Amino acid sequence: MTKLLFIQASPRKADSKSVQIATAYLSALRAQTPGLDVGILELWDTDLPQFDGDKAAAKMNAIVGNEQTGVQKTAWDQITEIAQRFISADRYLFAVPMWNAGIPYRLKQYIDLIHQPGLLWTLDPDTGYRGLLRAKHATVVYTSGVYAPGVQEPAYGVDHHAAYLTAWLNQANVSEIDELRFQPSMLTPDPAGDLEKAIRRAVELAERHGHV
Repeated sequence: MTKLLFIQASPRKADSKSVQIATAYLSALRAQTPGLDVGILELWDTDLPQFDGDKAAAKMNAIVGNEQTGVQKTAWDQITEIAQRFISADRYLFAVPMWNAGIPYRLKQYIDLIHQPGLLWTLDPDTGYRGLLRAKHATVVYTSGVYAPGVQEPAYGVDHHAAYLTAWLNQANVSEIDELRFQPSMLTPDPAGDLEKAIRRAVELAERHGHV
């Protein structure tokens, strides 16, 4: 059974354009993929612990190969539990609005928690990072109010949004990535019509994915 994890980075829930487009994709994919096991992670409704000093110490223990003891073991067990839900999924669906040229801080916090040595990556001093995920696929919905690919930078914004998320996924060894964009959402002359076009593209992409 294929497991999909739907990660919602917007606090606006159903009012979020990124969530609306991602939900349309998911509905169409479910229709094409009987038995699809879907988990939904609404980051703003999820209790994400702080990446504090104990967790930082546990990360360093993992990097150098030291045994986790005491509070570091408790901290590492907490990280591992959160990361395993991500690791166990076969497919990822992200709904990610642009915030100040980047991703929402709640998604960054989640990434900082799960992107750990021995879980999502390992490091060879001679060759660099090696991602530990295998046979994963990500579909990412990007929305922004003003920025759009090809616009004059920085007058209309800068993309640390898709650039960051793609770099992170690649580092974890997720290279099969499809993007759906609704950019910009505020400056387009026909926002409702363009949103409908984005939703149609999402459905068409899901129909193609359902036959893979």
